[in-house]
Amino acid sequence: MKVLVTGMAGFIGMHLTKALAEKGHQVVGFDNLNSLTYEASLKEDRLHALGFARIPDYGQQEVAGALSFIRLDLTDRKAVEQLIAAGHFEVVVNLAALAGVRLSTQEPEAYFASNADGFYNLLNAIRLQDPLNRPRLLFASSSSVYGDCKVVPFAEDNQNIEQVSVYAATKRINEIIASTYSSLYQIDATGLRFFTVYGPWGRPDMAPFIFTRAMLAGKPITLFNQGKLRRDFTFVDDIVEGLVRMIEGQGNSERCPEHPFAVYNIGNGNPIELFDFVHELENAAGVKANLILGEMQQGDVHQTYADVTKLKRDFNFHPSTSLHDGIARFFAWYREYYAVP
Repeated sequence: MKVLVTGMAGFIGMHLTKALAEKGHQVVGFDNLNSLTYEASLKEDRLHALGFARIPDYGQQEVAGALSFIRLDLTDRKAVEQLIAAGHFEVVVNLAALAGVRLSTQEPEAYFASNADGFYNLLNAIRLQDPLNRPRLLFASSSSVYGDCKVVPFAEDNQNIEQVSVYAATKRINEIIASTYSSLYQIDATGLRFFTVYGPWGRPDMAPFIFTRAMLAGKPITLFNQGKLRRDFTFVDDIVEGLVRMIEGQGNSERCPEHPFAVYNIGNGNPIELFDFVHELENAAGVKANLILGEMQQGDVHQTYADVTKLKRDFNFHPSTSLHDGIARFFAWYREYYAVP
């Protein structure tokens, strides 16, 4: 298959690209390599790990075997339309976005431009294609759309949800406009609500990175809401496995021809308290953490907890990597990448 992966240099994008290439698919990807949320050097190193010898200038392409990378921004409407029109893709996977709940409250304009306007550019570019040859669309949503939901576990059919951050709002906008376009133009679209993804090559603005860096430097770690937060940590390989099954159609999901839209949770279904999470990091690193208990942060939620009944029913898949194994694999990569003694 020929697959377009937006956000190829991102955390999940890099892992998905590698998995698809190993299964013999042709993958084209793009990324703007911005450094708003974290350093662009890590994104460039992800591309090098995929086999790309150099980082191209904006609008240029680099090829590595069956992989192609284009430096491009999702907000560049004409460029996105031209790429979709010429690409003849069977599947488009949108992973390009500005991530992070807390930063979105400080940079709302940037988040709406990237996550809402950029996503619309991609969706509309798909709409403009011949209805008989339109690619299927899979796109990253987020567990944050559930807000501080009191009904647990979080199920996809729960409509009584309120987003509490700008980031979450942009992801919910993606779901709504994709559902609308699916109904109006019969675009096959699937939203994936990812739950707290972690693993090798992960994001430096996420807890595994932040805590590990602090612990190894002998600096304190702040646990917000007095440490009384629970997260449904999901290892990146499990996220990718779910994506690959959907890309390849390995399931029994039936879509209404007039409205071929669906949303799925991808999470472990096992919320972990932050104290337990830190304990696993301590075991992996062999270092004792110095903890500071802080207040609840604006835009944050008390817990995330995935109901994956629908994912298991339609794709016979349930994420299963334990936190113990996942943290060990994350730390092994971290130690090698940053040359930790």
